[in-house]
Amino acid sequence: MRLIPTKESLTVEFKSDISKYPDSEIFEAIVAFANTEGGELYLGVEDDGTITGVNNAHKNPITLSAFVANNTVPPISIRAEIIDEEQPVLKISVPKSYGGIAATASGKILRRQIRADGSPENKPLYPTEIATRMSDLRLLDYSALPVNEATVDVFDSLEMERLRKTILAYDGDKSLLDLSDIDLYKALGFVREIGDKLVPTVCGILMLGKESAIRRFVPTAQASFQVLEGTAVRMNEDYALPLLASIEKLIQHLDAWNPSREIEMGIFRMSAQDFSKRAIREAIVNAFSHRDYTKLGRVRVAVTDEGLTIANPGGFIEGISVDNLLTAEPHGRNPLLADALKRVGLAEKTGRGIDRIYEGSLIYGRLLPDYTASTNVSVSLFIPRSAPDEQIAKMIADEQNRLGRPLPINTLLVLNVLKDIPRSDIHQISDAVKLPEMLVRTILEKSIESGLVEAYGSGRGRSYRLSHTVYTDKQKSIGYVRQTDIDEARYLELILSLAKKNEFISRADVVELLHVSENKAYQMLRKLVKSGALTPVNKGHYAKYKLADA
Repeated sequence: MRLIPTKESLTVEFKSDISKYPDSEIFEAIVAFANTEGGELYLGVEDDGTITGVNNAHKNPITLSAFVANNTVPPISIRAEIIDEEQPVLKISVPKSYGGIAATASGKILRRQIRADGSPENKPLYPTEIATRMSDLRLLDYSALPVNEATVDVFDSLEMERLRKTILAYDGDKSLLDLSDIDLYKALGFVREIGDKLVPTVCGILMLGKESAIRRFVPTAQASFQVLEGTAVRMNEDYALPLLASIEKLIQHLDAWNPSREIEMGIFRMSAQDFSKRAIREAIVNAFSHRDYTKLGRVRVAVTDEGLTIANPGGFIEGISVDNLLTAEPHGRNPLLADALKRVGLAEKTGRGIDRIYEGSLIYGRLLPDYTASTNVSVSLFIPRSAPDEQIAKMIADEQNRLGRPLPINTLLVLNVLKDIPRSDIHQISDAVKLPEMLVRTILEKSIESGLVEAYGSGRGRSYRLSHTVYTDKQKSIGYVRQTDIDEARYLELILSLAKKNEFISRADVVELLHVSENKAYQMLRKLVKSGALTPVNKGHYAKYKLADA
């Protein structure tokens, strides 16, 4: 069995070693791996995957490991080993560099990328890309860098007034309102004191800069708003404004394209927009807060027939992926900017804005937000248009009113799984919401106590579904009753089948067969006795039963 991959990828590279591959180029390939995702370099394999063997000069893995460490900065600790195929191949495993940018001892800095044809290549990491790499690794806060060519004169007094009004409107840090403009600049990190001068930071210019200053010092800070109906473009605006003005403008635009619909809530009716206004605000703020300001591009908000897309340049930072968005510790690409947006009240104070984005869909039983279109160079959020599930919305609203507080995001996620996949077990739910089984079990038990969820069976066969209280309209109640009756009928058939194969059966036998509680087993046995299908042999907790005609 071949132990070597058959083709190259971002994390796999082949090098022919027939004529001794140059050591300097080995160092460059290793540096490129370290500055990307890490990977494996195979010496002795041609580009097409043909194994031709490692050169004798590279057959000592221990020597090579020391040689690499001495010729990379900081020293890269590789793992090298000889793999015995039809001819020996040297496998060099390179770890991803988390401590900064790696270089060869001669000063070359490279990274790996995928060409348009799908093949990998090593290319120089240019100075303009170094800041992006450092921020991805959380080693650099680009928004905190001083802009030495600027002075506080680039700040717009109208934007300062907008900032103060935002603090009042969104319940921001009221203590900031008592500060003078200069002290507020310092408190939010909009300036740095260098010598006897106050020098604006990138964050300061993004938040308060005049439009001319933004175009000059942070030209990447642009946004666009688009509306497409089918293939027709109904609206397409681009602008480079301070962040508060941009966020305000985008939200105003969206309001005009975000229709409402009425939801029945018992004797009451409530209005629900297609896209939760709170979720929209958090998503737009996140896009500006976490975007990569070293890259060209813009925060893009697009409304289509299918839904709403909010995208920004810059992929997920180190440690964040589509799979752990709701569970990873909150941290961003631009900590100073993110903190400023929290303190003025626009961003979620806990840093869990992603929870609010999901909550906006979950509380109405709608389709969930989707981040799967994100790449390593951009984050793209899609919120699909979907009608609210009135029964789910009512159930959640009633429970939140009873508690006097919102339901936790993890509880909402579990309820959403049970809405879509009735009769799920712990493993299925845990896999769907990407939470530990112990946490899911705790959520389910609390939900059962609250009357939101019902449990069936016991042990490993225990399954869950939403409470019958959810099914208040005729169509859904029919579905609930049908499912319940089918389960009951099937259980009775299985008990009778067991009785046919055994002279006697007991309550314990039914519990083991169906994974139900003892009380449930007793009720079903009594039902079969009452119908004449079974006959009790004796009475009490250890009663036995046999087929009536046996």
